[in-house]
Amino acid sequence: MIELSVNDGHKNFGFEPVLKGASFEIYTGERVGLVGKNGAGKTTLFNVLLGHESLDKGAVSSRKNASIGYLEQIHNDTDKENPQSVAEVLKEAFAEVFALENRLRTLELEMAKDNADTEKLLREYAKVQDKFTALDGYGIDEDYSRIVRGFKLEPLLNASFATLSGGEKTIVKLASILLKKPDILLLDEPTNHLDISMLEWLEAFLVKYQGTVLMISHDRHFLDKTTTKTILIERGVCDVYNGNYSFHLEERERRLVQEFNEYKTQERKIEAMKAAIKRYRQWGNEGDNEKFFIKAKELEKRLEKMEILVNPKANNRKLSLNFSAERGSNDVLRISEMSFGYTNKPIFNAFSMNLYYGEKLCLKGPNGAGKSTLFKLILGDIKPQSGSVVLGHSVNIGFIPQEITFANEKASVLETFKQEIICTEGEARNVLAKYYFVGDAVFKRAHNLSGGEKVLLKLAMLMQKNINFLMLDEPTNHIDIASREVLEEALLDFRGTLMFISHDRYFVERLAGRLIEVVR
Repeated sequence: MIELSVNDGHKNFGFEPVLKGASFEIYTGERVGLVGKNGAGKTTLFNVLLGHESLDKGAVSSRKNASIGYLEQIHNDTDKENPQSVAEVLKEAFAEVFALENRLRTLELEMAKDNADTEKLLREYAKVQDKFTALDGYGIDEDYSRIVRGFKLEPLLNASFATLSGGEKTIVKLASILLKKPDILLLDEPTNHLDISMLEWLEAFLVKYQGTVLMISHDRHFLDKTTTKTILIERGVCDVYNGNYSFHLEERERRLVQEFNEYKTQERKIEAMKAAIKRYRQWGNEGDNEKFFIKAKELEKRLEKMEILVNPKANNRKLSLNFSAERGSNDVLRISEMSFGYTNKPIFNAFSMNLYYGEKLCLKGPNGAGKSTLFKLILGDIKPQSGSVVLGHSVNIGFIPQEITFANEKASVLETFKQEIICTEGEARNVLAKYYFVGDAVFKRAHNLSGGEKVLLKLAMLMQKNINFLMLDEPTNHIDIASREVLEEALLDFRGTLMFISHDRYFVERLAGRLIEVVR
């Protein structure tokens, strides 16, 4: 049965069209990954499926009476005003079940009365109980405990939801959606704020999920583990692959080779036809023969009617970065017997480590273990309570935080770049073009940039400086997969020292020469 579908979808926001004939169908029980570059239209498709946006042309449909659970990537500002505890937010998922349970208790009391219309009350009781059972009312305690444990929410249950960090709110919202067991799950970047154990738990949960799942994710390992179908949105249209992310890569390469061969064959045919037209006109002029002009005209008409194929490789441009660094001290970082913590919450106790030039080190560990705190200690944003954190001679740090902001959020991309890098407008445009900021894109305001665009702009500025120690806090959270792969290649070639925090298992496996596990 078709759960969701889009047929010949077109959507234009006043600039370049986002959707230009997108079509796909998703069937009951399928787990589908929606992939594509940042700005390709993935979130737009979600908004169309949810009815938040309408198509300019085409049709969208979902199965009648199907319940939909939606996890959005960006938090709602009204969350700051939510007075509920985390436990109360989670238990809202069972509001209908609790109402049915209360009705069952009320009916039981009424049936116990001497003058009760027992037969009528029993009929209603049976109907309510059937609905209660259908909603798995007897299993809600088990479901609640399982999901709370899976997302490690026990310490937060009594906390005010409004006071949580953005990442914690996202996890609570995801848990609440899963507790509701909707027929269709729409998940926009569900893995961004999950540590490794949470990711693995969610993978196992989704593999066994009884409903239909459509998710946007840049986590290649997660997509491989969970999806049975992949939809690639590119140039406004959708290509459907009946397999996981790795299958889609292999199949897409095969299709690209086939398309390129067809494109080259057509190019040769067009060149041959143009050459024939030129010859016929030449022969017609030389022999004053109208037949040759007629043949030339026939070929011209055939050329006009021909559907010209596009070079598939021309639309496959990747980010081209160039990381360079001047060598500094061989001893990049030395931490000796360092302790740090907050009241009733020690984080590091006599912690020691050394980092040497050229190493690529990944910090791993659960959320809240202290990874970002260690970064702050190294950057000098906070001071250790005892021990020492010492950077080597001539070490120049470049840092990209998890949440990126700019000095003036209303400034354009071009203005933001020039405020930090002294250069001409032409020089700035040349650099920014390598990071996908081409043409009018340099006039976009900083506060309107997507998460991925912010990372790219920060990288563009950072790479103009002579850094030899690069620190990255979850650098791939908001970058599309194509850019992740290019970033990986660039970082592998980076001759300086790299220290990063990441939950992206592909990213870690490719880059990390050394791992440090930070535990609570």
